[in-house]
Amino acid sequence: MRLLLVRHAETRSNVDLLLDTAVPGPGLTALGEQQAAALPAALADEDIGAVYASTLVRTQLTAAPLAAARGLAVRVRDGLREITAGDLEAQPGDSEAGRRYMRTVFGWAAGDTAPRIPGGESGTEVLRRYDAVVAEAAAGGPTTAALVSHGAVIRLWSAARADNVDVPFAAAHRLRNTGVVVLEGTPSDGWKALTWAGETVVPSGEPGPAGWPWDRGT
Repeated sequence: MRLLLVRHAETRSNVDLLLDTAVPGPGLTALGEQQAAALPAALADEDIGAVYASTLVRTQLTAAPLAAARGLAVRVRDGLREITAGDLEAQPGDSEAGRRYMRTVFGWAAGDTAPRIPGGESGTEVLRRYDAVVAEAAAGGPTTAALVSHGAVIRLWSAARADNVDVPFAAAHRLRNTGVVVLEGTPSDGWKALTWAGETVVPSGEPGPAGWPWDRGT
């Protein structure tokens, strides 16, 4: 099947560069509303048969125009929510707290899933809940599903589960609001990333486009 992992549209916390992971979270900025409204046209060539969103308001608001354009309901799932910041909540993403958050996330992507975000989740827990939603989407029948989610957890899951996305690539390539990672595969056979924010994903280990340093936050 084909998975479209879509980062939500802009929120005020994105503008202020804050770690903001609590449910229900903020709504969208005026620009974010425009980004969400533009998503159906941006994905017009995709044969989307299901639209999922996390339990945070911003993903549901982002998913709503896309689902409406396809005549679909938004399926809200807790498994797609952002990685809980715990004791680091509301800290600046470019602070030491933000860097600690991302170091932990990419440590999980590299295989060390036991550590926890202070006051938050372990990598094992995060990947388990995200895997469950992906498995549900794969079992549900549509050839293409859009999962509207969050930047850090999309980068984590892609690096941990896609055969051709390694940690340096995911760390260096932040997703802007409504950026999309397109993957193909199945939970049993594995996943391959086709594009990342519109750019073709090269095989793991080959040089790709330059991006943000991995420790700049979410």
